[in-house]
Amino acid sequence: MKVLALSSYPVEAAATRYRLQQFVEPLARRGIELTIKPFLDSDSFVRLYRNSSHVSTAVSLMWATARRLGMTVTLGTPDVILIQREAMIVGPPVVEWLATRLFKRPMVLDLDDATYVPYTSPTYGGLTRALKFFRKTDQLIRWSRVVICGNQTIADYVLNKGSRTEIIPTIVDTDTFKPTGAHNHSLPVVGWIGTHSTFPFLEAILPALAEAAKRQPFKLKIVGSGRTTVTVPGVEVENLEWNLGREIEDFQSLDIGLYPVNADNNWATGKSGFKAIQYMSVGVPYVATPIGAAAQIGEENVTHFFARTPAEWIEKLATLLDDEAKRREMGRAGRQHALECYHLENQADKLVHVLREAAQRN
Repeated sequence: MKVLALSSYPVEAAATRYRLQQFVEPLARRGIELTIKPFLDSDSFVRLYRNSSHVSTAVSLMWATARRLGMTVTLGTPDVILIQREAMIVGPPVVEWLATRLFKRPMVLDLDDATYVPYTSPTYGGLTRALKFFRKTDQLIRWSRVVICGNQTIADYVLNKGSRTEIIPTIVDTDTFKPTGAHNHSLPVVGWIGTHSTFPFLEAILPALAEAAKRQPFKLKIVGSGRTTVTVPGVEVENLEWNLGREIEDFQSLDIGLYPVNADNNWATGKSGFKAIQYMSVGVPYVATPIGAAAQIGEENVTHFFARTPAEWIEKLATLLDDEAKRREMGRAGRQHALECYHLENQADKLVHVLREAAQRN
């Protein structure tokens, strides 16, 4: 069985890496050949969110669009078309329409984010709304045989549209994302690893982190903020650019993870809770905002703490900072939870079932 996966981004993007690329080998062992064709190449993806390269980004988008449209002649070959979010990050769903209407291919849509929620890009401003065609997600839902959802929030939205759903969370391979043992840090390392788009969530709790540091000093490690400098009064801050080759090491280097989310952001409430699974897989206890999928992952007070207010962020961090034994206990519980609930092979079986169902219904 042959499946063609059309993704928005290359393997440097977590959605492509963890919802498609890591399943290539498990699916092959189950008789499914998964071929991934990203819309943007790696160079274009790197330039996409740099304010200084709008012209080159525009050229890259035009070339990417031409390449994507040029490959539509092959859409009749695979048994199933798997769309990760959207085939093209700009414009209407032309490719998906051709696949389902002209070539009559069964389509499976994979939504790990609430792409149906309009937003204003911090890089491109209102131009995003003009180019993104946010309403096309609803069209893709209607055209799909099955919609794979990263969490229950997205699944509820899809079910309200009358489409069949299957929840497959965004996970990591726990054979590679694993604990490294005790750290030898002079100060506990509290960390956050994300992207420029989610950094404002961390930024909102920086005052609480400064207050927590007055009670128990710690080092703050930030990866992927998109900012050249980040300062927190009274806190040593290590601010790093995200690097694919260092990704697992960055998670393993933490003593405590941070997972703040803005409760008033509709797009954020549809996030898949992936960061929580990454923390647990490497045995790192964390403090999170109980919003969306993050409220459903792990076991509160066993694998992690929840914090809803600045005072709670200070209190929960202080509990973990003051008690190394508690950190290790919660880290071990999180690791065990990840092994039991988010194992790659189990999720691969679910994906195989969805793809075969879509092909058989054709």
